[in-house]
Amino acid sequence: MSKVTDRNLIVGLDIGTTNVKAVVGEILDDGGVSIVGVGTHAARGMDKGGVNDLNLVVQSVQSAINEMELMADCRVSSVFMSISGRHVKCQNEQGMVPINNKDVTQEDVDNVIHAARSVPIASERRLLHVLPQEFTIDVQEGIKNPVGMAGVRMEAEAHIITCADDMAKNLVKCVERCGLQEDQLIFSALASSYAVLTDDEKELGACVVDVGGGTIDIVIYTDGAIRHTAVIPVAGNQITSDIAKIFRTPISHAEEIKVNYACALKDMVSMEENIEVPSVGGRPSRTMSRHTLAEVIEPRYQELFELVHEQIRASGLEEQIAAGIVITGGSAKMEGAVEFAEELFHVPVRVGKPQGVKGLSEYVDDPGFATVVGLLQYGKEHIQSRQSAKQQSGDGLWHRIQSWFKGEF
Repeated sequence: MSKVTDRNLIVGLDIGTTNVKAVVGEILDDGGVSIVGVGTHAARGMDKGGVNDLNLVVQSVQSAINEMELMADCRVSSVFMSISGRHVKCQNEQGMVPINNKDVTQEDVDNVIHAARSVPIASERRLLHVLPQEFTIDVQEGIKNPVGMAGVRMEAEAHIITCADDMAKNLVKCVERCGLQEDQLIFSALASSYAVLTDDEKELGACVVDVGGGTIDIVIYTDGAIRHTAVIPVAGNQITSDIAKIFRTPISHAEEIKVNYACALKDMVSMEENIEVPSVGGRPSRTMSRHTLAEVIEPRYQELFELVHEQIRASGLEEQIAAGIVITGGSAKMEGAVEFAEELFHVPVRVGKPQGVKGLSEYVDDPGFATVVGLLQYGKEHIQSRQSAKQQSGDGLWHRIQSWFKGEF
């Protein structure tokens, strides 16, 4: 069994409220990612993105990791992890620094981003991401990459995402008990956007709505940069619970009914179509109209989408998402969800599936795998940028050594 370092592998782990997904990919010579192993397991011990039973979560994670390693014939040691929950917060901040040389260097960029992130953060919170939006040099605004440009003063606008430190520590403990290390924690919707959005959508303006089991995660892009992120602590499990209570069927059967027969728009379902609903306590199953099921689900989906709409309006970016909305996550597959969303939001809506990966891509060709595949894409860029920075740092050191011998210092 090979190790991660032998094959240039990268691992994503999405510990969701409903399922744990682990995916390992190989970074190819052309910079792409090839899926070589996938593992899934029902999540136990999670509630709305948070850990409520550490031992049960560890068991679920270990099962998913074991399945992934068996498929890929490898042994992994570290993972890029997703995090969500109502404790995740965002804010937009600015930073300003003088330009040390005539031209902007990478060091200047690092300094101005550091200035933007220097906003005081409470001790109980953890900094997850500092995402540059755009730069301003003197009077020139809207600069994407300022390196090499001339100026005297540079400003940066950045989107900052934080989370509750205790929540993050609990997730990290779960993987550590499985003998793994955490490479980085990544906000779920940010990871999903790496898997489902195109560059054109990011530039034109798009909103990713990741509808999971316990939370709805939102990220809004305009002009190629993230402007707003949010978490709504209700999602697909609420629909499952409604089905179980109203039709008096066990939760496990309610989930099956939701996945196989549910529709978000009752007008799309025939009155004559019937389904079999298992009962509780050994009672015989009952036959029920699928239209009746849709009548129960439609108000819940309307409630969920209206909560999303409130977040989009609150961001002040509703008029700027010209490319529309991409809904993804396990609960995005429901029949009628796209049509319902288009009626409510009045913008184009599509279901987002992971794209841009090779290898065993058919195993992850599902909206429910958007986050975990996005973790691979994010992790790949993180590794490549770290290697590039290390190389530049080494080149800079070598240049300085040469300069010393030439007497330039």
